[in-house]
Amino acid sequence: MKDIKKNRIASFIIVSIVYVLATAVGIYVFHAIELDWWLSLLVADSLATVVTFIFSLIFKNSSVYDPYWSVQPPVILITFAIGKRLTALGILLIIAISYWAIRLTANWAYTFSDLSHQDWRYTMLKEKTGVFYPIINFVGIHMVPTLIVYGCVLPAVYAIREGLILNVGSTFFIILSICAATMQGVSDIQMHKFRRNRDGTFIRHGLWKYSRHPNYLGEILMWWGVGLSVVSADPSAWYLIIGALANTLLFLFVSIPMADGRQSRKAGFAEYKKETRMLLPIKK
Repeated sequence: MKDIKKNRIASFIIVSIVYVLATAVGIYVFHAIELDWWLSLLVADSLATVVTFIFSLIFKNSSVYDPYWSVQPPVILITFAIGKRLTALGILLIIAISYWAIRLTANWAYTFSDLSHQDWRYTMLKEKTGVFYPIINFVGIHMVPTLIVYGCVLPAVYAIREGLILNVGSTFFIILSICAATMQGVSDIQMHKFRRNRDGTFIRHGLWKYSRHPNYLGEILMWWGVGLSVVSADPSAWYLIIGALANTLLFLFVSIPMADGRQSRKAGFAEYKKETRMLLPIKK
């Protein structure tokens, strides 16, 4: 098992098989149960996550779940789009979210070494929580992110199902989503280049000159764009922005504090933090 986990190609194949199985379970369950569409989707999505969780236990690596964040939305959209007469809004939402998903999944594939390496955040949580880690692993690392992305993609599913019509506001917010996904891509490329060259303790180039977390800012704006594009088309569905809100809170109170906490161990972080804003490059 150890030799397989240290083989990059074998690890890619294993992760791919896991996601094929998870997708098959999710689609089967969605069509097998008779509930309201949003509840059927929630149950199917949750069970697909359970499949991924089981394999993360088998391989003793919670990073098996990492691609789920970006693979989940396009699978959901394609499932709902099949057989539907799509409106311009539905098509643009699929394009925007697919663009985001392909870029983010490609970034994961680029940084993925093999199954012997686990995200530093999961290892830190395991060390800090001890015997409670199995609960943290299932709830915090697997299920909570699944539920948040479920909430984020729900507006697009609603727009496809209801055949919502594109308007000026929807167009603006979809453009915002595409720009946000592009900003994520640019910031990731700049970070990869920095890690190769290491010309300083902290990255101060490109988008990172103005924000400590431009990639996180892009992720936040991406889903606000999706949510607001749908609410613009149907204001009565205002409650659908709850996914974007939950996503924002996740980054503000979990992801960013964890990242800054790790960076704070480096000399000069206090000055760097003072000079570089957390997200938006807006001076006090």
